Amino acid sequence: MDNFTFYNPTKWIFGKGQLEELKTEVPKYGKNVLLVYGGGSIKRNGLYDRVLSLLKEIDVQVHELSGVEPNPRISTVRKGADICKREGIDFILAVGGGSVIDCTKAIAAAAKFDGDPWDIVMKKVEVESALPFGTVLTHAATGSEMNAGSVITNWETKEKVSWKSPLVFPKFSICDPTHTFTVPKDQTVYGIVDMMTHIFEQYFHDAKDTPLQDRMCEGALKTIIETAPKLIEDLENYQLRETIMFAGTIALNGMLQMGYRGDWATHNIEHAVSAVYDIPHAGGLAILFPNWMKHNLHVRPERFQQLAVRVFDVDPTGKTPEEAGLEGIQKLREFWSSLGAPSRLADYDIDDSRLEEIADKAMFRGEFGNFHALNRDDVLSILKASL
Repeated sequence: MDNFTFYNPTKWIFGKGQLEELKTEVPKYGKNVLLVYGGGSIKRNGLYDRVLSLLKEIDVQVHELSGVEPNPRISTVRKGADICKREGIDFILAVGGGSVIDCTKAIAAAAKFDGDPWDIVMKKVEVESALPFGTVLTHAATGSEMNAGSVITNWETKEKVSWKSPLVFPKFSICDPTHTFTVPKDQTVYGIVDMMTHIFEQYFHDAKDTPLQDRMCEGALKTIIETAPKLIEDLENYQLRETIMFAGTIALNGMLQMGYRGDWATHNIEHAVSAVYDIPHAGGLAILFPNWMKHNLHVRPERFQQLAVRVFDVDPTGKTPEEAGLEGIQKLREFWSSLGAPSRLADYDIDDSRLEEIADKAMFRGEFGNFHALNRDDVLSILKASL
């Protein structure tokens, strides 16, 4: 494996009834709080009222930023940063899923920066300071509750870009599986796809001698595959929600990628697709990832064979590594389809009319991918196979 440094300072507060910990954690950081959330779901399910009640008990001043988009916009980041500066915010509390948390990370950094927050996202400037923030997770998917990454969209320029800073780890994240009971079936499926792709992105790397990391990734994938079909038929089952919520955080809190750099090419392509078409992130990943796999099967077929055998129970007897690997890819596609995930860009009414534009956006920093570097022709090939 490669040399590595593991660092994750987020306090992970997991389990039923843990929302009460807000009364212990928030006062550590100040009395003037910005509450950030998305649409109306936390108001419909009562979580909004419970959060406000707990914050009232500790006598904090609450300001609000609502309406964070599923692909959070830089315009919303700017609004949040303006509130923080104008109101002298001490602490930000994100109540929502990955989009709300990603937006909050950008707000936290932008609140301490005098320029345009888009310069932070585009890595034109380094984050030197950020407001502290915590999260109350309501959707198991992105792992943003326990990492320092964020993805922000500039809708005016049709760019969707990932960025990170060690200064935007959440101070704490409250993860109560009951807060995900009201997440509808389609969004639950998207979350499952998202966390699986995070594991795949890390599984496909170019380092050698990673047997324990391989088994960790494979074990997480097997557990998700065993749990997901049961969960989508029983959305308020605590044990199933608990397993999926735990898996979503572990999938991207850094533990699975110690000793190597994952690939991340498929995420880069999907960011370009949803920057142009604003489709659900995980929906795009469900479409693209099996086609990325087929495109790169020749690079290290034994890696795909290992995944097929260990995770998808493919019998390798009498098969070449390529044949076994391809069977595993097909089983992945069938599994996601069985959950109701999309399989073609046409499912979102996307045709070939803007593929060149998408490819250009994907290539804005040059070739990418740590398992196998992709050029523009590779990207177009994957996109065309996904139509």
